[in-house]
Amino acid sequence: MKNVRRIKIGLAAVMLLFALALGGCGSSDELKDGYYTAEMSEFSNGWKEYLVIQISHGNIVSAEFNAKNASGFIKAWDNSYMKNMLTIQGTYPNEYTREYTRQLLEEQMDFEVDAVTGASTSGGNFVRLVHAALEQAEKGDSATVIVESY
Repeated sequence: MKNVRRIKIGLAAVMLLFALALGGCGSSDELKDGYYTAEMSEFSNGWKEYLVIQISHGNIVSAEFNAKNASGFIKAWDNSYMKNMLTIQGTYPNEYTREYTRQLLEEQMDFEVDAVTGASTSGGNFVRLVHAALEQAEKGDSATVIVESY
């Protein structure tokens, strides 16, 4: 129980820091049109999370958040993983990745992620990936940015 509380407190602190950092990302008209990709530096439990956003006319118009394994297979496509995670965590990759991207698309630059129960680590990574991708969009740099894993 103490570990769960520590994780929640740590996640809340990380999200607060990134919410503050995102506030400094500037207005949406500073974002350059294009596709911007950010990915975690390391695999976690066999998966490396990534985010691709598309900017058009200064707005985020599409986003893909997911994870891939070493062979490039997408986590949200893994049905056995989905069934196991749903049973244990109450959610699964295809559900929480869509929820996180929905929040980003609706809230744009003012977004604050509402963590999905059972996918809070991915929620923290999502915030970090968004921040990195938006920094690339401000510069107009389409090179994939690597976000250090904890």
